Amino acid sequence: MVFREIAKDPRSRARTGVFTTDHGEVRTPIFMPVGTVGSVKGVYHRDLKEDVKAEIILGNTYHLYLRPGLDILRKVGGLHKFENWDRPILTDSGGFQVFSLTKIRKITEEGCRFQSHIDGSRHTFTPENNVDTQRVIGADIMMALDECCPGDADERYAAKSLKLTQGWLERYFKHFCETEPLYGYNQVMFPIIQGCVYPELRKRAVDHAVSLVRDSEAVGGFAIGGLAVGEPTEKMYEMLELVCPLLPDNRPRYLMGVGTPANILEGIARGVDMFDCVMPTRNGRNGMLFTWNGIMNMRNSKWAEDFSPIDPDGASFVDRTYSRAYLHHLFIAKEMFAAMIASEHNLAFYLDLVREARRHIEAGDFASWKEVTVKRISSRL
Repeated sequence: MVFREIAKDPRSRARTGVFTTDHGEVRTPIFMPVGTVGSVKGVYHRDLKEDVKAEIILGNTYHLYLRPGLDILRKVGGLHKFENWDRPILTDSGGFQVFSLTKIRKITEEGCRFQSHIDGSRHTFTPENNVDTQRVIGADIMMALDECCPGDADERYAAKSLKLTQGWLERYFKHFCETEPLYGYNQVMFPIIQGCVYPELRKRAVDHAVSLVRDSEAVGGFAIGGLAVGEPTEKMYEMLELVCPLLPDNRPRYLMGVGTPANILEGIARGVDMFDCVMPTRNGRNGMLFTWNGIMNMRNSKWAEDFSPIDPDGASFVDRTYSRAYLHHLFIAKEMFAAMIASEHNLAFYLDLVREARRHIEAGDFASWKEVTVKRISSRL
């Protein structure tokens, strides 16, 4: 995987770039729709490509390992073939899901033991078998196994957690370099920078990861984890301002699990290149639409007799095809179609947002545009 920086904003750390995988190019900054179990909920792959214009999507190792399981994925030739997606895929290691979904888990230097949230069966992730699992899944970009430290953890716990993550990274990187892709195309890995909200721990994490991997072609970029997990938003921005300048310029920086449209623009301003979040689809299923003019709650009765298009400025065909009154009716009637329309609208908006960000970075006016835009898109309609 090769990353090339294209342009920098003169008044912030925002930049544009492009990275190349064997499944195609991805322009940055980019938002990546989340396809946890092999699907982006409620959206056809055709629409992801042609309407949403997604350049890369996510899968999740924890969920795919449990269902459909590695035997199925190995037999079909990996996740790309299983879900018929020919563009890049990134997989998380599943560490966050172990942290957030499993009530019974035990984390040691060896790895993490956990019970399935589906049937209670017992499993173990180690750095080594996590590499092997992601090789079977076959994503272009693989995340290293880490422990996701809670955002409100004290410094002593965060330091212990970071030490564990660093030990796992050393083993993950070693095993990654000792193994080969299974399906004839290249894969790369991203170390994950942890350290909670403690500056010295974050610096220590960056120093360790960068010195470990050096200029290895096995490493495609660096992820910033353990943010948006309970800490104040300003703390998240503070950590980004600290970490991004310390990471190599010749690798993309990925902020995991973030966030609102405003979070994304603020992250771009601080030097982040890649984002993912379930918010566009999860909030969409609950009636929340993100637009260039603010946030709409489609369950609100104020839309019941509004026969204008959902979003005249929207990027998706659904915005011009259906009315606000119709979408409101679908939500009140609890129709599945409501969630599909809202999810597609939100994803198209998120991709439109990063495209506009790229345009303004290359025009040299991103910082001033961002200040105005954050206020507008965060208002309630």
